[in-house]
Amino acid sequence: MRKFMRRFQFAERNLLFILIALVVVLSISSDRFLSYNNVMNLLRQTSIIGVIAVGMTFVIISAGIDLSVGSMLAFSSILSAMMMKSGLPIPVAILLALAGGTAVGALMGVIIHNGRVPAFIATLGGMTIIRAAVMLISGANKISGLPKEFTSFAVAKFFGIPGMVVVWFLMIIIGLFIARYTIFGRNIYAIGSNEEAARLSGVKIDLTVYGIYAFCAFASSIAGILMTARLGSGVPTSGTGYELDVIAAVVVGGASLAGAVGSIWGTVLGTIIIATIRNGGNLLGINPFILDILVGSLIVFAVLFDQFNKKREKRS
Repeated sequence: MRKFMRRFQFAERNLLFILIALVVVLSISSDRFLSYNNVMNLLRQTSIIGVIAVGMTFVIISAGIDLSVGSMLAFSSILSAMMMKSGLPIPVAILLALAGGTAVGALMGVIIHNGRVPAFIATLGGMTIIRAAVMLISGANKISGLPKEFTSFAVAKFFGIPGMVVVWFLMIIIGLFIARYTIFGRNIYAIGSNEEAARLSGVKIDLTVYGIYAFCAFASSIAGILMTARLGSGVPTSGTGYELDVIAAVVVGGASLAGAVGSIWGTVLGTIIIATIRNGGNLLGINPFILDILVGSLIVFAVLFDQFNKKREKRS
């Protein structure tokens, strides 16, 4: 564990240096980059991916993957919108949408653990099923006419910070607490390192796996609520392709797809770095396809760096 912690800190320092370098370069290149409005806009745009990435971090640390997060976002969005439009109080609609999403995530964990279905296949199937279900129950139409008390949250600010960003910060705190101070968090790292060894050590593999995918679905459902407030309606196509952006943020943040390596702070930095590249590129008028090439190269480099570290550790 100490070796892993040293590696986390090393990765986080490098990511922080990269982020600082990006900020300095973009600040010199564009006088709009460090403006209050742009920084708040950047954080607001990043918050939805950032919330999901907190949940995905635990999935990847456990040597799993969840490709259903984008569809889960849409599921929560449509479910909450339908309930609010039917007249249910806003808090009740939100709680029921979160509970429904979390339950689906737990079911995904059951399929993966008890059914012995590889996480990639189980969540790929889940992604398709959930998206199709969302289209079916919504009639492939957006659900608008939501209460203003709900949609106003997207533009609300608390002490000058957008409400959506505050929710992201709260999710970061929850993720840090789970990873550092709970048995569940330690068990996630144990499973990612060696599932059989963890089982022999007394870790309840089944409950931990259920919890991992339930928490990731919970995070995705929160993101769905935020997306609904931001768009002012439930959109069945929302979240399409988000699974790739989320996985990219976690991997760039230093998590290993092989499991047992990763941190919430690393994910936060990875999320902000990717968002900063896109935001700064847009301000400078860089072709968006070139930005995609840069982000893709960053992801490949992050994986190569992880493989290099593993080989070096084996030799030492």
